[in-house]
Amino acid sequence: MVRVTIADDMGLALVGAEMLLKQEPDVEVVGTFQSLAELLKSLAHLSPDVVLVGDRIEPGLDVLALVEQIRQAAPHSRIIVMSLVCDGQIVHELLTGGVTGYLYKSDPLQHCLTNAVRAVVRPRPFLSPTADAAYLTAMQSGHKEWPLDAEARDVLRRIAQGYRPQEIALTHDSPVRRIYWVCTKLRRRFGAETNEHLIARAAEEGFLP
Repeated sequence: MVRVTIADDMGLALVGAEMLLKQEPDVEVVGTFQSLAELLKSLAHLSPDVVLVGDRIEPGLDVLALVEQIRQAAPHSRIIVMSLVCDGQIVHELLTGGVTGYLYKSDPLQHCLTNAVRAVVRPRPFLSPTADAAYLTAMQSGHKEWPLDAEARDVLRRIAQGYRPQEIALTHDSPVRRIYWVCTKLRRRFGAETNEHLIARAAEEGFLP
């Protein structure tokens, strides 16, 4: 039996995923949650093989930080992210960060969900059709890859909150020149000319909550 935990802020998505998986004789749904706090609290004793999670279950977290928290709470579980955002770069970042599956919610998930669960436990990555096409397009675009680590994501978040580089440097206990370097890399990473453009692109691609 494949043990699956489902977490999503949308009750309809939660119920729908649970109904689909319960039809499978080799899949057991061991918990459903509508908040990240409840999910994290339960992961240790549930020990699911797969965590199926919506990317907006915690509005204050970007999806990469969300995945990091789940990985810390359940290091041996496979993670499948469900999202209404379908951008090849965010899919790439998530796969690099330890996610094994990505489901675009507008795809026909009744045909993808059980296949995704079975694939990731093998383990093999699984992307729903639209997510797969977006990922391949991003990887073929020649975009220079630069992974958004915790430092870069925090700088991005503080820029979105209106902090200046000097203020960010104080919070990071880093030289101002390093923060300017990170800001420059972020603009190149998102193809942005200004901070306003950077914030808009990052939010559009799902990197900002």
